[in-house]
Amino acid sequence: MKKAPRVLIAFDTTGPSAPDQDFSEEFKTKDWQTEANVVNALKQLEYPYDLVGIYDDIELLIQKIKLFKPDIIFNLVEHFKGSAQHERDITAFLKLQGIPFTGCGPTGITLCKDKGLSKQILGYHRIRVPQFVILPYKKRIHRPKRLKFPVFIKPLSEEASCGISQSSFVENDVQFRERVEFIHNNLQVDVIAEEYIEGRELYVSIIGNKRLQVLPIRELKFLQVPEDEPKIATYKAKWDDEYRKKWGIRNQFAGSLPNGSAKKIEKVSKKIYQLLSIRGYARLDLRLNSQGELYFIEANPNPMLAAEEDFAQSAEKAGLDYPALIQKIISLADPLA
Repeated sequence: MKKAPRVLIAFDTTGPSAPDQDFSEEFKTKDWQTEANVVNALKQLEYPYDLVGIYDDIELLIQKIKLFKPDIIFNLVEHFKGSAQHERDITAFLKLQGIPFTGCGPTGITLCKDKGLSKQILGYHRIRVPQFVILPYKKRIHRPKRLKFPVFIKPLSEEASCGISQSSFVENDVQFRERVEFIHNNLQVDVIAEEYIEGRELYVSIIGNKRLQVLPIRELKFLQVPEDEPKIATYKAKWDDEYRKKWGIRNQFAGSLPNGSAKKIEKVSKKIYQLLSIRGYARLDLRLNSQGELYFIEANPNPMLAAEEDFAQSAEKAGLDYPALIQKIISLADPLA
């Protein structure tokens, strides 16, 4: 019988941790649901595993690798020193170790996390993207005439809807300047301002390296939001349970799609995944307008893996229960991602 691989689960923490720290109490909370779910899955799969929480000390990870000697690193690290900008750097470090690690590598993360760069690449390959402009931090704020209102404004490289609120939807130059200045001043990051696409918010989960599997499509529904109001995935719309309940905001499997749309979505999603050098698993955020036109909004390599989140829910509907999903992700681990 083949020996189960030794798996080191690496994740980020909100402060310094010790090499032998016990995270059992943290894993009982909602914020640590992904880590807890992965640990439980590895227990069910009977994989030997160890944990390493990383905040601002890469030496801790080096020590764990030397002591535990993992065959695979299950990478859940999204921040280093509290910044999501370093997610790609962690994967670059893992790549240098020559140990297979789960999920996307530094090239894919670099291309995906820069929302402007990903749109430039895909637009070049004739994948429909919104008109957009990049507004660098500490530079003059200017809206080109080609960018028509309404416009949607958000941080260029942040994730999890950070910096997105109802005020991100702007309809004139005064609102445009105010929102860009707000993000510049409060988050101190570059901004992307893009054409607002009215339509259905679709989440397409994909797993694989060369052979790709598109999982059942999820959709963000706005059941109580008035018809004439913008339907946008703000931070509150994603993470505030009371706000979601008030406005009837739900993540669910997509309802009926126009004829031919499902196949088109699958084909375009695979092409996006390949063009952005994604490996392992990812979730693509797309918009489908009333004319049946599909727009790329952004790509999320290594999306949230908690059992109740969209990716795992799509996998389960495709026949992969949670332990099977974790096993599949491990099987795709690549030292050259």
